[in-house]
Amino acid sequence: MIGIVMFFTALFMLIIGFPVAFTFAAVSVFFGILAGFIEIFSYAEEGQALISLLQEGWVEGISMFDYMPFRIYSIQQSTILMAIPMFIFMGIILQKTGLAEKLLESMGFLFGEIRGGVAISTVLVGTLLAASTGVVGASVVAMGVISLPVMMKYKYNTELATGTICASGTLGQIIPPSIVLIILGDVFQVPVGDLFKAALVPGLALVGAYILFILVVSFIKKDMAPAIPADPARGNKKKQVIKALIDIIPSLTLIILVLGSIFEGVATPTESAAVGCIGAILLAVVYKTFSLNIVKEAALEAVKITSMVFGILIGATAFSMVFSYTGGDEIVEHVMLSLPGDDKWGFIIFTMLAILILGFFIDFIEISYIIVPILIPVADTLGINPIWFAILIAMNLQTSFLTPPFGFSLFYLKGCAPAGVTTGHIYRGVLPFIAIQIVVLGIVAFYPEFFGMSADM
Repeated sequence: MIGIVMFFTALFMLIIGFPVAFTFAAVSVFFGILAGFIEIFSYAEEGQALISLLQEGWVEGISMFDYMPFRIYSIQQSTILMAIPMFIFMGIILQKTGLAEKLLESMGFLFGEIRGGVAISTVLVGTLLAASTGVVGASVVAMGVISLPVMMKYKYNTELATGTICASGTLGQIIPPSIVLIILGDVFQVPVGDLFKAALVPGLALVGAYILFILVVSFIKKDMAPAIPADPARGNKKKQVIKALIDIIPSLTLIILVLGSIFEGVATPTESAAVGCIGAILLAVVYKTFSLNIVKEAALEAVKITSMVFGILIGATAFSMVFSYTGGDEIVEHVMLSLPGDDKWGFIIFTMLAILILGFFIDFIEISYIIVPILIPVADTLGINPIWFAILIAMNLQTSFLTPPFGFSLFYLKGCAPAGVTTGHIYRGVLPFIAIQIVVLGIVAFYPEFFGMSADM
């Protein structure tokens, strides 16, 4: 049971706020040495000197870490993970070009005159930003700064406005190119391009569900999302529509370049990330916002985030090694295969609930590198399609950005929200969108054929 105790020790330390990478590394070393002591004591000959036991236990616990340099080297050689810093760099460059502002203004103009139009335009802009950047923080902050004051000005319900922005900002976790999907591709050892293709339809279904919810709420309670009257000062309506569409074209072009090159097999996700970086810089040049300072800031931010991801990954690698050494994976597999009801569906329902609950307290990176590797052998034993299972996990992890008390989207929006918008408004606002995500997740789980997937290998 030492592996299980180790798991809950690490989870407790994460919840109370210890740094993630250091927690995994420290817990691994401590329990690795402890496991060595326990094994030596269990086989010790009667009368053997205590000092000898201690020395042998120390050596036994430490010796397993001899393989860590090889594991770290393997991580550094991963071509899949090389896409992470490039997609982050691309997203930050796009944020600083003012692309999000132009998209929001254009979409708001096109849809503002219908009831709930600004909220719908926010969802659509979130979709475009997700498909061109995949950076949740940048999307939420951009829409919070630009879209939220507009909705407040026209008397939108505060909970609906804040919930729409938070939910739209998290679409980058499921709509390709997604950092979550890249990480899961590495963990599952499946092609990231296949995950991108499989995630596209569920992601768009989620977008459709958000828009449908806004339309229904706007129809039932007309004062929650009023229409914005036309502004005669804008001039010719036809010319304004054409200008709005022209502002949207650069984003669509970048999406086609990045995703199209992957889907058509022209480039790998890593290569397409490089194409996206070049495209982002070209857009900065087109919008006359390019500067070496912007490139420097984007590069530094990309390095910081990537270093965090790799630090967590190295700690998680040590953790999983000790967890397997102590037999924790065998206990998890036995428990999962002993769940009541149909083995496969009992496992799926249990894991989805567990990941959903864990998402309230810990980040998607820790869940991806600690929880998911424990589940994969069980899924393989049950004959579960890894692509379908990975998509379910990705949609579930997206919810973790919205769930109080530690949903990152909530913090991002609170940090840039205008005066009068409270944390309570934001927490209440995201609840219906969390429910929508769970419903769509259930549909993808029970009816995968609607999304071009299969639950079985």
